Amino acid sequence: MATAGDWVTPRLFDSPWFEKPVLFYWTAAIGFRLQLQPEWAARLPSALSALAVALVLGWLAHRYFGDCAEAKRKAAILAPLLFSTSVAAIGFARAATPDMLFCVLLTLAMASATAVLDRAGVFLAGAGLASGAKQSDSVPLTLFGASLGLSVLAKGPAAIILAGGAIGTWALATNHWRVALRFLHPIVIVSFSIVALPWYALCAVRNPGFVRVFIIEHNFERYLTPLFQHKQPFWFFGPIICLALLPWTALLIPGVQEAVRLMRERSWSHPPGFFFACWAVFPLLFFSFSQSKLPGYILPAVPPLVLLCAVGALRASNMSRATTIVVVAGIGVVWIGVALFGLHFANRLPHSLLDQTGLLRVSWLFVYSALVLAIVAALWATRGKFDRLIIVCSVCVALTVEFANFRILPILDRLYSARSYAESVRHDRRPDRIFTWNLKRNWDYGLAFYFGRELPEWSPGDNEPALVLTTPQGLQEMKKLGRFDGSLDEPWGEVLFVPVRPAPHEN
Repeated sequence: MATAGDWVTPRLFDSPWFEKPVLFYWTAAIGFRLQLQPEWAARLPSALSALAVALVLGWLAHRYFGDCAEAKRKAAILAPLLFSTSVAAIGFARAATPDMLFCVLLTLAMASATAVLDRAGVFLAGAGLASGAKQSDSVPLTLFGASLGLSVLAKGPAAIILAGGAIGTWALATNHWRVALRFLHPIVIVSFSIVALPWYALCAVRNPGFVRVFIIEHNFERYLTPLFQHKQPFWFFGPIICLALLPWTALLIPGVQEAVRLMRERSWSHPPGFFFACWAVFPLLFFSFSQSKLPGYILPAVPPLVLLCAVGALRASNMSRATTIVVVAGIGVVWIGVALFGLHFANRLPHSLLDQTGLLRVSWLFVYSALVLAIVAALWATRGKFDRLIIVCSVCVALTVEFANFRILPILDRLYSARSYAESVRHDRRPDRIFTWNLKRNWDYGLAFYFGRELPEWSPGDNEPALVLTTPQGLQEMKKLGRFDGSLDEPWGEVLFVPVRPAPHEN
């Protein structure tokens, strides 16, 4: 888009590509037009989207949680802090995918919808509006429609289903149908249509196959059939959401206890927390029935769950001793598990690389630090200083990420990134004789990104010398074909450079 100037039709290798809508491509293309480095241009939309999610969560927590100024201030700090240091945010904020962009737009839709209900006087006094008095909801309705329209531009019609399903679930449980029908107001429909429909209409006019490929194949068939080979068991997203919330998953326990208490008191339908819970539960249920499952699908469920975790942290002083022990143990186990995983990863690397980087020594230091942190955290939490536990753990998450940036990711870059492979042969004397063979799709796309062109697939029938990027399994097949009989210095890499010799002449 940035080079060709066609901002309507997404393309891959000069062919129309309708796997996702256009919004992420627009935001990334702007970065390329601003002459940012390629990785910055591709990843910056996700990073800014994650920052926006944190800010929206801070506003929601400050407005709807806490019964005094001090509690609201703590909530406004805890919610962004918990989200920013979660596995989901750290991972998807760095990914050149539309998932985090989709997540922030649905979070904005949730915030706008909450404001609509607040102004309708649905929530109890003390949550949101102090008086619960009704006010005009034209602005939040407009923002809801626009956010939903942008969500549809980010990832497709699933946005309407997720938002409508969450609101419908809340209305069904609380019997607030009249208020829920406000989201079908003409203001919502007009703002949604102005934002979302022009690109869909224009793209369909320019590309006759757009409706069939995008709407039918990449939405209906992706959901109803295992067409794209992403089939997983029904319970797949249960462990995924627990991993996504790490290291804060254990904070859901006091949140669940609070929900049980409200149900016993029959007052669960009034606090805004139940509305947020609907925005978390419905995506999990909806995508659990899908025949195609990927971790990014349930990213929109993370922000509302983080809000519930923040509530759990605010209620820390009211937790029983047993609950406190379980929560602290859960957070401590996560840290020890991360340390042991890092140690296991370091032991799998070649000894020459370990000696060069000193990673094994640093990993052992990390293990000892995690044990000390777990002990200190337990002492603080049992003494009622739960806020200190969260702040210190958040700082440790940030330090761990930076440690990974400087010590671990450079190593992974050599093994798993197409960047180093492209740089090593960028000035090869025969660029026309560089091929790939039997690589996974992500490697083909990564190499094309850094080469600036699609690398052709090597054929065993090609009798000329060549440089082929293939897997260790592909190397074994080349040896069987008699096209390579040497050895490689680093046979442990995921992708290898294999210099292919000419095919032997038959007599």
